[in-house]
Amino acid sequence: MNYKNILFIICTFLLLNCKSNNKNKNLEPKPEQWVKLFNGVDLKDWTIKIKGRPVNDNYKNTFRVENGVLKVNYDEYDTFENAYGHIFYNKEFSNYKFRMQYRFTGEQVKGGAGWALRNSGVMIHCEDPKNMGVDQNFPVSIEVQLLGGLGNGERSTGNLCTPGTHVVMNNKLETSHCFNSISETYHGDQWVDLEIVVMNDSIITHKINGVDVISYSKPQIGGSVDYNNEQWKSKAGTPLKKGFISLQSESHPVEFRNIEILEL
Repeated sequence: MNYKNILFIICTFLLLNCKSNNKNKNLEPKPEQWVKLFNGVDLKDWTIKIKGRPVNDNYKNTFRVENGVLKVNYDEYDTFENAYGHIFYNKEFSNYKFRMQYRFTGEQVKGGAGWALRNSGVMIHCEDPKNMGVDQNFPVSIEVQLLGGLGNGERSTGNLCTPGTHVVMNNKLETSHCFNSISETYHGDQWVDLEIVVMNDSIITHKINGVDVISYSKPQIGGSVDYNNEQWKSKAGTPLKKGFISLQSESHPVEFRNIEILEL
């Protein structure tokens, strides 16, 4: 074999190897591009709606930012007065992964309901906060209910509640209001990881500390609401394909951080 043939073989091998490496690189999964919804500095890009107050009236500084954390705080309240609140990110989403960390702190404000002790939530597929009534308690939505342990006994978190909505579980349309997950109980003020995987009006899964704790499908409008009931009733059965994301204030101090989304 002469020198030219050897050189040709070497060049061919290098060319084929280079193409193979490039092909393998193209097959490698791209890193997930998570986007921060909360900048850790202020409430820019968020809309507040508290019962009894107009849109963006942050009554008694309920929602605030301190040390990079979005806090629900009641230190300016004398009593709760059923001032259920929600803070909405100013964009609708349909197919996505949402994640954050949360923890309950301090004591429930005087006047809060017994069921609201160490209770909050993330509302997904929410109606537009600008369409909510002044005295409306909760937006029509799917609620990922967050519960803290009460010091003894079991109390799951990452549950499902359905204000003005229904879902399908185990091939059955469910019309009850709340469904417990299979999560562990988290006592005290420890941070808990929450992730929600939302696939339009198809499958939705809640994850707590990386574990799938409940799944359901076909979210849709259904059931009674406390505002525009007849309007919503006429839309019963309509699939919920998208909506806003909101965080709750229900009378117990709670903190949120590392709030991010990955659109799919």
